[in-house]
Amino acid sequence: MFKKILIANRGEIACRVIKTARKMGILTVAVYSEADRDALHVEMADEAVCIGPAPSKESYLAMDKIIAACQQTGAEAVHPGYGFLSENEAFSRRLEEEGIVFIGPKHYSVAAMGDKIASKKLALEARVNVIPGYNEAIDTPDQAVKIARDIGYPVMIKASAGGGGKGLRVAFNDQEAHEGFSSCKTEAKNAFGDDRVFIEKFVEEPRHIEIQLIGDAHGNCIYLHERECSLQRRHQKVIEEAPSPFIDPATRQAMGEQAVALAKAVNYQSAGTVEFVVGKDKSFYFLEMNTRLQVEHPVTEFITGLDLVELMIRVAAGEKLPFTQADIKLDGWAMECRINAEDPFRGFLPSTGRLIKFHPPAAHSTGPLAAVRVDTGVYEGGEISMFYDSMIAKLIVHGATRAAAIARMRDALNAFVIRGVASNISFQAALLQNPRFVSGNFNTGLIAEEYPHGFNAAAVPHDDPAMLISVAAAMHRQYLARNALISGQMPGHEYKPGANFVVRLEDGTDHAVTVSAATDGAPGWDVEFAGERYEIRSPWQFGQALYQGTFCRLPGSPKSGSAPLWGAANECERGGPMVGEHFCMQVERSGLKYRLFHWGTQADLLVMTARAAHLQSLMPHKAPPDMSKFLLSPMPGLLTQIAVTPGQEVKAGEVLARIEAMKMENVLKAERDCVVNELLAKAGESLAVDQPIIGFR
Repeated sequence: MFKKILIANRGEIACRVIKTARKMGILTVAVYSEADRDALHVEMADEAVCIGPAPSKESYLAMDKIIAACQQTGAEAVHPGYGFLSENEAFSRRLEEEGIVFIGPKHYSVAAMGDKIASKKLALEARVNVIPGYNEAIDTPDQAVKIARDIGYPVMIKASAGGGGKGLRVAFNDQEAHEGFSSCKTEAKNAFGDDRVFIEKFVEEPRHIEIQLIGDAHGNCIYLHERECSLQRRHQKVIEEAPSPFIDPATRQAMGEQAVALAKAVNYQSAGTVEFVVGKDKSFYFLEMNTRLQVEHPVTEFITGLDLVELMIRVAAGEKLPFTQADIKLDGWAMECRINAEDPFRGFLPSTGRLIKFHPPAAHSTGPLAAVRVDTGVYEGGEISMFYDSMIAKLIVHGATRAAAIARMRDALNAFVIRGVASNISFQAALLQNPRFVSGNFNTGLIAEEYPHGFNAAAVPHDDPAMLISVAAAMHRQYLARNALISGQMPGHEYKPGANFVVRLEDGTDHAVTVSAATDGAPGWDVEFAGERYEIRSPWQFGQALYQGTFCRLPGSPKSGSAPLWGAANECERGGPMVGEHFCMQVERSGLKYRLFHWGTQADLLVMTARAAHLQSLMPHKAPPDMSKFLLSPMPGLLTQIAVTPGQEVKAGEVLARIEAMKMENVLKAERDCVVNELLAKAGESLAVDQPIIGFR
């Protein structure tokens, strides 16, 4: 076994590998760019080596620097994680030539299967089902359009070295094929250093299901069941689960056996994933093979009880797999949510900055099958950089059934606190309530179909407004009670908090409420409004981001709205014990406003006296400044191109500028015909969100 390994990666996956290496008694070496000097993986490793500036090309993609770091530290092997050089055949071969073990497949397997064009040819030879397409590299946009026409729209344009949704476009017509080809080549060149692009038929209403496998140097190769990865936004996975709610045992076995046959055809020795597109009739076609560890590998670890990183290390050290196909179990259900630094209320644009608060949910148990697991490479006070991908953490849960896993994930998302940058937690919570997802009857088009105009708070109406009103009113009353304790008050003129308030919802409706201290002596408050009474019992203290406790409707009080989605209805019953429904929501206070986050709903409520509510309703609305004559940066990022000049007439739909953020290229186009007045930024400049780029006449 190795004594020391180097992790040629950063962030969450570097921390993940370090944890397993530490468990195995192996020393670790981290590499880092100048932007990652204070990163968590640098702190966790036994040693750390700086390998260059922030851009990936000058650091994490620089083979010479990584090999030099191995030689400098005496690392015997390299774990590449995922992304960067993990599927680079030249890197694997060079390590082998230097006498350093690559913790992954042999270079010839990477070359054969890491290249999507070559892998499809090999799949055909191995009698694996393959989707129709043009499997040679394409040189020009015009050639791409001609090939797309021959195959028949819609088509999928893919970078041969792509992954993670980068270098991938779906085209439904000639214009989209022309533009998509150019964007794919640019993204692939920047992200992978390989701009080859090919085209294949896009299967409509598809499911994306992948088979995890592991092979050793002794001729053994075993599949570890499937993962359902169909819930995607713009071809990037959002929620993954294992097993799939769609696959039956016979289909699972057929897909697994084809995946193993393909792996054995190239003498595959490590963890790898064979991805399939599956039709509604359960017909399946090979898409590609990822010759590396997948982002979503923890869900497979949950249902099998295996540590895939440990298996990769042991296989690389020459050990034989300690189990057979018959030994692989399928225990319960696992789900993973990718928590990304992106703003779902601004079209999922990247969000960068400092993590002012970062409180992941606590695990519900310990051991290899802990109910809740958080894999991350960040910490409170750390920086989310624009130079790398947007992932903050992976939230993984395990349950005995799919319903149990969904319920546990909902609880975990409620308790996941992130402040300082925007995150997609509210969007994840909304998806977990979507009837199509809950039923298991969905495909890769679910998000585009359910949220055609994007995601907003109104898309997730809360099913129990009484809870939101009660919590906001109770918080406000608790703040006032604290004010009454201020020392030095004039005798006879002490501050006495009132009990009657008005809660104004975002739709402008007002609700008169009365709040009083809990009658049973427990920490909490009793709230009355609309002729009903509610008890909130919570030990919440000022400054805490999570408001946890019980919410109880007194005997005879009907619910407002349908039954809640957060577990069993444990209401107070007439004549029965006063046991409330447990809840956990995130709360923020700003002046009179209380922002509540619960089950994907983000609600802003104002709590005031009746007089203040009347005066506030008389306040004139201040219109925002007119910025219609400016092109504003929709996100923080690097301005890579300005495609217009002062005085130029621009037609609607023409490209104005390109911004690169978190390894994705974003093209900004004119919304209407206009004339350029002045350029307010230069190519190569780092932009802040809403920073003016171009002014128009």
